[in-house]
This record gives sequence, structure tokens and C-alpha cells, in this order.
Amino acid sequence: MRNRGYAYSTIISSKYHGQPLLSHLASLYPHSTLEAWQQKLDRGEVTLNGLTATGTESVAVGQTLVWNRPPWLEPEAPQHFEVLFADEHLLAVNKPSGLPTLPGGGFMENTLLRLVQKQFPDANPVHRLGRATTGIVLFAKTPRAASQLFADWNTPKIQKVYRALAQNIAAQDAYEILTPIGLVPHPLIGSVWAAHPGGKPSKSLAKVISRSASTTTFEVSLHSGRPHQIRIHLASIGHPLVGDPLYGGTGQPLENLPGLPGDGGYFLHAQYLKFHHPITGEPIDLEAALPSAFPSPR
Repeated sequence: MRNRGYAYSTIISSKYHGQPLLSHLASLYPHSTLEAWQQKLDRGEVTLNGLTATGTESVAVGQTLVWNRPPWLEPEAPQHFEVLFADEHLLAVNKPSGLPTLPGGGFMENTLLRLVQKQFPDANPVHRLGRATTGIVLFAKTPRAASQLFADWNTPKIQKVYRALAQNIAAQDAYEILTPIGLVPHPLIGSVWAAHPGGKPSKSLAKVISRSASTTTFEVSLHSGRPHQIRIHLASIGHPLVGDPLYGGTGQPLENLPGLPGDGGYFLHAQYLKFHHPITGEPIDLEAALPSAFPSPR
């Protein structure tokens, strides 16, 4: 699918005042080199305070910088989702693997957000799942519902349970994982979330569902909501997800870096979501069936 293009807009902060525009663009959007950014400038894709930029300018605090990215052919992604629950305030859907929740990483139209809003224009996601992760994504349709759900999301009021297929055979039947999560350097995209001693407090409870000759299937309950938390936490205890292209056995990015944060190949499913309706107070108990591709416990 070729999309309609997109205007990426930022306001120059005092931190970057006086920086050459060309180097600022390359640091702000490191996917392109200085030479590639000069070509975009030459094509008139960049404006600074509404004027077409040439690249010779220096940026100043308060200026508006806009990159008008031309339409591009997006990577293919599934074009379907299953509705699990819907009323005037909420929508819950079952997301397939390979479909990003939100725009980013080359995806704009091929996202769950765009697909859902074609049918439910007022729906906005309360959280997100990684592109390869399957299962429940909860949307709010009203500001009141969104406000309450955002307030409750990382509290015991909302129970989130995942199924994960991990490498290696677990020695214990249950684990409380408290590995802090923070940003660490990543040579391709600047930084990525990973296990980090100075990171934010995080908590997951992992219970063994089954073991095979070389893998363990876990049921994981989240008690915080850090990016890539389950992938990082299971890896940090020596059980990275089977097929994870990013995280190795310590919760750090793999040394050879065969993949980016959004890349797939692993099995992680948001299976259960339990909470009280933010408006009516009624208990909501959602379940998304395991995808057929997910290995069954043996």
C-alpha cells in the first residue's frame, strides 16, 4: 500500500539552538545519512518556520521544523482484527501478528489504529502491543473512559496476562522478575529499551505452563508497563523468547543485532485482560484465543 505521505513536525528546543540544520536532521532522524538529508532538502521536503530550507541554516529555539515525507510504499501487514468487546465507551480487539498497533517504523496506514478507526472513528488505543505480539488491545471511545483507563493501567486494578514461548528449560516453576528497564545504546537506531541497572522499576510474575526438550512456555502477569517488558524480563533470567531477533540471555541487545525492536519471529500473546468498566463499574473479563501458529503446551 502506498500511503499519502506524512509531515513530521518538531519545535526546536534550547538544547539545539545554533546547531546546523543538516546535522540536526541527521541526529533527529538517524535512519538517513547527511548526504541523504541533503538530497531531501534539495527536493524541498524540509521547511523551517514555514520556509523551504536549503540545509545551510542554523536552527533557533522555538522554530518549527517540518519534514514533509513524500508518499511511500509501506511494508505489507495483515488487514484484519477480531472484535472481542464493544460498547459506547470501550472497544477490545484481538490483534494479529505482523500488524503494528500505531504508526512508526515505515508503517502509517498498515496499522491497527488506522484499521480500527475506519470502523470506529472515535476509538484510540489505551496501550500498544509490539508488531509481532498478538492478542488483546484495548481502545477507549470517550475521553472519560480513556482518562480512567490511563490512570488505572499500571495498577492492580487492571490484570494483564500473557503467554510466551521462551528458550531453555526453566529450573523453577515460578519467577518474580524485578529487572529495571532503561535505554541502552543501539548502533542502528541510537538507543533501545533493555535491562539496565539504572532503569525504571519493573515487575513481572512468570509461571511455567509447560516444558519441552529445549523451551519453556510461560504465563506472565505484568505489574508495570515498560516497553518490551516481557521480552526483556524473560531474557534477563536466561529465557529469551524463541526467535527474538533483538534480546539475548541477559536482557541486553544481541551483540550481532540481527534485528530491530519491531522485528518479529517470536511468540508472545496478550491472552487475558481483567478490569472493571471505567464508566459502569461492571467486571470485564476478556480472553483472546491463542493463534493457531502458537505452539501448544505438551
